[in-house]
Amino acid sequence: MTRKNSNSDKEVDVVLIGAGIMSATLGMMLKELQPDITIEIFERLDVAAAESSDAWNNAGTGHSAFCELNYTPEKPDGSVDTKKAISIAESFEVSKQFWSFLVKNKLVGSPENFIKSIPHMSFVWGQDNVDFLMKRYTKLQESDLFKGMVYSENAAQLNEWMPLVMNGRGPDEKVAATRMEMGTDVNFGALTRMMFNDLQKREGVKLHFHHDVKKLKQKDQKWEVKVKNETNSQKRVIKSKFVFIGAGGGSLPLLEKANIPEGNGFGGFPVSGQWLKCINPEIIEQHHAKVYGKASVGAPPMSVPHLDTRMIDGKKALLFGPYAGFSTRFLKHGSLLDLPLSIKINNIRPMISAGLDNLPLTKYLIDQVRQSPEDRMEALKEYLPTAKMEDWELETAGQRVQVIKKDEEHGGILEFGTEVVTASDGSIAALLGASPGASTAVSIMITLMERCFVEQIKTPEWQQKLKQMIPSYGEVLNGNPQLTENIRTQTSHALKLN
Repeated sequence: MTRKNSNSDKEVDVVLIGAGIMSATLGMMLKELQPDITIEIFERLDVAAAESSDAWNNAGTGHSAFCELNYTPEKPDGSVDTKKAISIAESFEVSKQFWSFLVKNKLVGSPENFIKSIPHMSFVWGQDNVDFLMKRYTKLQESDLFKGMVYSENAAQLNEWMPLVMNGRGPDEKVAATRMEMGTDVNFGALTRMMFNDLQKREGVKLHFHHDVKKLKQKDQKWEVKVKNETNSQKRVIKSKFVFIGAGGGSLPLLEKANIPEGNGFGGFPVSGQWLKCINPEIIEQHHAKVYGKASVGAPPMSVPHLDTRMIDGKKALLFGPYAGFSTRFLKHGSLLDLPLSIKINNIRPMISAGLDNLPLTKYLIDQVRQSPEDRMEALKEYLPTAKMEDWELETAGQRVQVIKKDEEHGGILEFGTEVVTASDGSIAALLGASPGASTAVSIMITLMERCFVEQIKTPEWQQKLKQMIPSYGEVLNGNPQLTENIRTQTSHALKLN
């Protein structure tokens, strides 16, 4: 029977929803592991990496936990918890190995077009914060992954590292900073588009822009994916053995459409962002680092303030922020109805519970939305005391949807991070959440394949190929200084990093 306004059904091995860094990473890995695999990719917009993976919408840090203080929280007893920082640092090294493999095999262009060396710094002021930073630095020195980190309270040293940040500060102000010379700046938008450019050239892979996924239904152990071509309104159904929902903020509504038991109880809390972008070339040239500070009380992790040097479209840029805000959109190009339409019977209790438990966050976002240009400038002056309003303009950043999930004790909790939701049969997976996201994409996709391609990943062929793509695969870098040094030497050479 032929559907009205529909092409005949097509069957493929894999459907990827969303043309961002996650889908690109999974697509590249699967095609390398199984060259004859067939893949269809559907993207609602007209270009790849236009939402969370885009340079203006993404933190772009190369999240390695070198400078992000929210990954090393202080415990009630005053000690510093470094477990998350070590895990993220390890995952970033895995990503660099895979990118090195792509570069060496000419599957992407020159690494200078997507990754560059840039020092990562943490900067604090006030005695309590200085004490915290010292404790953080001392604790991180126990890990091989943070070898090379330097700590200083010396004003002359800090002025050499970040003259713009130190200029205009009083001689008695108590400040401190750590510096990791081997930090990076990553343009995930450029990297994503490079990977898709390669994938499109391969047999059995098709990338469709202006295509919106309308329905997901499992039938006879296959998924029927109903898509609409927004340019001509034509609808068709693709049958697939496996579906990956990697649509950023749009993943939650699609997971709800899939209607799998594992997806019940998940909700989303959207947080928008803005940057102050420097428009004075002289000031941009005076700063060369990613300088992260401490988040305000009640602030979400994506709102950790930073004065950030980046390379965007081949030009050096300087950003400060992000300033958080609230929107009911789940995507930058989404609908104001995204949040209300995501509320279902199975997630309304977790969402209400999480909301009641996070009233400080709600207050923080309301305060951020009400900020005047003068308020934003005052926040910038904490990091750049001599800042002038005429040198900066406001730039809209991307949307992030923080995960809300069921919790037996609280009813629902708000998670700051990424969450992979997979069906029990491994036939569908969705990636929810935000930071550190893109930087840990390769590790996330390995975890996904271990859950969804259970038999294939055990085969000698896949194991051997994974070891080629990621030389440390199956081993832990932390606690293995020689392996860590060897891997970093190899990746730095391949990616042309300092």
